[in-house]
Amino acid sequence: MGSQQVINDHSLAEIKSSSSRLHSEATVMTDIFKSDINITIWQRQLTNKLIQATEKIISTNPNLKISTIVTPDDVSSVISDELGEGEEITIFREDVVELVEMFCFLFELQSVGLRLTTLEHAMCPRFHVDRVPCRLVTTYQGIATEWLENETVDRSKLGMGNQGKPDELSGVYTKPSQIQQLSHGEVALLKGESWDGNEGRGLVHRSPQVSAGERRLLVTLDFV
Repeated sequence: MGSQQVINDHSLAEIKSSSSRLHSEATVMTDIFKSDINITIWQRQLTNKLIQATEKIISTNPNLKISTIVTPDDVSSVISDELGEGEEITIFREDVVELVEMFCFLFELQSVGLRLTTLEHAMCPRFHVDRVPCRLVTTYQGIATEWLENETVDRSKLGMGNQGKPDELSGVYTKPSQIQQLSHGEVALLKGESWDGNEGRGLVHRSPQVSAGERRLLVTLDFV
């Protein structure tokens, strides 16, 4: 199924709240254009072959770090140049290519900023917002991104407003049950502060704490 068809075919019931949309179909990504939505989550399940492929990539590339600009036409060769060839690489590469195609189609972009990296620590451990229009985030392996609904955030406690206190004491949220978390394999669009008309409403999120000896495999796509 092509990327355009996947995005245009809305079929199953979606889970709604006032600032997020969750759905088992990729069509949910189009809801990011709604002014009251700042995160959409495609609740997809990775195939066993893709899970095995990501495990192989992590084991052979434990310090993988790719950060570059790609197009739908050249992303496949960029990944091959970095990771080589093989059945597992092909399975993983084809999945990333589809995500790049979807992101470019959705936002009418010619190119995107691709980051593909393994992580053994929390890259951004504090709740924060991104100064970008929108970012695609997916974790292929390991624990995934944590986030907060708009309605549960005290934005005055972000950044310097936390007065040096950790998130759990700063007041940025009031109870642990308010912390939402993506599952590995899910694809999220995170609306940022630079989205037109969204200043002061960027999605509040953070990197999860990674257990000792574990690694995440993370892919993000950005506007360039």
